[in-house]
Amino acid sequence: METLRYYAAACQTDQPNPVNRSEMKQNTARLVQMIDHAVVGYAPFLPVKLVVFPEFAHSAPVYLTSRELREKLAVPIPNEHTERMREKAKEYNLYIQTGSMLEADPQWPHAVFNTTCLIGPEGILCKYRKVNPWIPWEVHASPHDLDGYREDLFPVAQTPIGNIGVAICYDWLFPETLRQLTANGAEILVRVSAYMDPFGTAEPMDWWTVVNRCRALENTAYVVAANQGASLRNYPPFSWPGGSMIVDFDGRILAQAPPGPGERIVVAPIDIGALRHERKARRAHQMLAHLRAECYPMYRQSFFPAGTMTHKQDVCVTDMEKLIDAAKRKIGYLGPDEPSPVPNLQELLNRPE
Repeated sequence: METLRYYAAACQTDQPNPVNRSEMKQNTARLVQMIDHAVVGYAPFLPVKLVVFPEFAHSAPVYLTSRELREKLAVPIPNEHTERMREKAKEYNLYIQTGSMLEADPQWPHAVFNTTCLIGPEGILCKYRKVNPWIPWEVHASPHDLDGYREDLFPVAQTPIGNIGVAICYDWLFPETLRQLTANGAEILVRVSAYMDPFGTAEPMDWWTVVNRCRALENTAYVVAANQGASLRNYPPFSWPGGSMIVDFDGRILAQAPPGPGERIVVAPIDIGALRHERKARRAHQMLAHLRAECYPMYRQSFFPAGTMTHKQDVCVTDMEKLIDAAKRKIGYLGPDEPSPVPNLQELLNRPE
């Protein structure tokens, strides 16, 4: 049975990063408690039917090589953490967008993915692997970088509460990602994010707020965005501004957590019936229907090269830096033999005290 008007809850977290698999359990236990708080606390208003957690709520890429991530933190999916979420989804008859975790897949033994799952009462509905890792720091793999990858990069789940698509953090700086999810049928665009200061909720650099509102209005879709609320102590080397928010399909902010670290639960109503009416009725501001795709030859060429990590057993930040500089030379930002003007990250990390 469809439920077309309900609350979504964006739940931001403030926990230490696990450094091994066993420490992930305490993070997941806290997320389960937050689901209880959201569902029970807001029951007198509207039923909470969608709960969203931030990027790295289960585990973060706290190591600088893919080998270390694979050995110490990566887990297969499904696992004990997704099973605990499934139990809660079944208990409350709701849908949960998990915080992301580092995923190992035997089909890609050298790769580590940054993955989030949409889980409903019936189990895992779809799994999204971050297409645009925040390189050079994030050395987990993009599906784009693996030759022979055949799974849908942008899955959308059809559920009784609407069609749900998700993208992770830096993905949202690429309008193409959310446009493709919308073209695949998404009505709710979920942002699972760890967006650091100063690119957060405070002017003059409130990228978080601007991008969430823009992606909502340009796709005529709801946005439910959960951001990290971790302090510098819990999630170095950055501090995290929170600001988790829910935006309607005209770009209006329906609810937003105040800036600053800390746990927060932010709820707002989702009205899928109203969204579907607007999409059917509008002729103006109907951007997907107006898209003149043939106008853009840039999309028929490659910038960051595909398939580059298919057989590489270990990836480090230096590998990413080289690929980024090669793409910058192709664009023309760097000359053919011009060195990068910024220092190598590995050299910075290894500098003497």
